[in-house]
Amino acid sequence: MRESDIQRHVQLAATRKGAVTFRNNVGQGWVGKSSRRGDYTIIEAARPLHAGLCEGSSDLIGWTSVDITPDMVGRRLAIFTAIEVKDSKGHATSAQLNFIAQVKQAGGFAGIARTPDDVEGIIRER
Repeated sequence: MRESDIQRHVQLAATRKGAVTFRNNVGQGWVGKSSRRGDYTIIEAARPLHAGLCEGSSDLIGWTSVDITPDMVGRRLAIFTAIEVKDSKGHATSAQLNFIAQVKQAGGFAGIARTPDDVEGIIRER
């Protein structure tokens, strides 16, 4: 199965666990005034456009709502959730592993999912 297919299944599994996640595309492109010249697109006064949260940020990001203790008057809390999706052969980069570690250290839910079943271990009740 392609990683993009796995990602759709993982996102559905996360939804079933109560998470709201969004695709986080990370990359760089160029913007500016564009014009066509034959088969070419020319970008004048080009400047880089960086997309996504940061280098290493997970494929799926969002939140998971959880109920809190009675001393907080029954309010709900949104916990930052980050899921890095990999196929069976994919390896996380050191930047991706660092992002996951930082989210966990801060109290969020984060991890690598190769199958929808992996979501169970990432998003858990506190």
